[in-house]
Amino acid sequence: MSDFPQDLAEHLQTGATSFCRCWFVQRQDGQTYGFTDHDDDIAFDGMVFQADTGVSASALEQTTGLSVDNTEASGALSSRSITELDIQAGRFDGAEITSWLINWADVSQRVLQFRGYFGEVTRGAGAFRVELRGLTEALNSDQGRIYQAQCCSQGENCVCSNGLSSTQIGVSLHADTIIDRRILNFNSGLEGFDARWFSQGKLIVETGEGAGLSALIKNDRIKGGVRQIELWEELRLDVTTNDLLRLEVGCAGKAAAYKERFGDLTDFRGFPHIPGEDWLAAYPRSRDENSGESLVGGAL
Repeated sequence: MSDFPQDLAEHLQTGATSFCRCWFVQRQDGQTYGFTDHDDDIAFDGMVFQADTGVSASALEQTTGLSVDNTEASGALSSRSITELDIQAGRFDGAEITSWLINWADVSQRVLQFRGYFGEVTRGAGAFRVELRGLTEALNSDQGRIYQAQCCSQGENCVCSNGLSSTQIGVSLHADTIIDRRILNFNSGLEGFDARWFSQGKLIVETGEGAGLSALIKNDRIKGGVRQIELWEELRLDVTTNDLLRLEVGCAGKAAAYKERFGDLTDFRGFPHIPGEDWLAAYPRSRDENSGESLVGGAL
């Protein structure tokens, strides 16, 4: 939180104040929004804050130390600002938000009150409510790298294939039928890929209403000559056969599968040769061939 400006403090002492709140939101895809609870638009520093969004906020709770600052904001869903489809698609998940207390009669008199991220977003009856979490929320998550045999950047956060070409990673095509947003059938376009090639991989919606959505692939099988892709969870929005979809290969975090599909282990983010619990519990026994060689050689 910024130091309270002297001119703003003097305005407060007059007893007749003209305050409002302004919020600036930036989604993870770069889309930005400005909102205010004033009855007219407000602009400063190249940002415009819309007044007709119906957004309001509850009291801000802030503490010293490392406790997480938190508050809430709520508002009406509209085509000009936050839509129900945007929330359903998760496009505001983790969005960055900055909030000011401002004198609408003189916008130079303002103080930064809050910076943080969108937490849980709920919707219903044409309105939404979002939990705002402060910057110290990140301190509640595990930090550092995990050392384990399997890849530590699986699923949505996988970075193993960053150095590969687009064609090595996957293919873009249209589905022929879509069942319950979770099962997609392809009659052609995947003949060059073995069955289960895309299992544990990722599906990305590239065009249409659901553009930008992604989901993890549970199964990739051939049934009656039709290639069937089954997702772990249904897509958040409807996808049609006219939408372009991208299937990206996965390895389930396993070194053997990664080497088979990508050629080598150069970019694999796991540690397949790290000793496991069975090796830690190993000890020499009289009936074994005790040649004096290292136990590590046999264990690995």
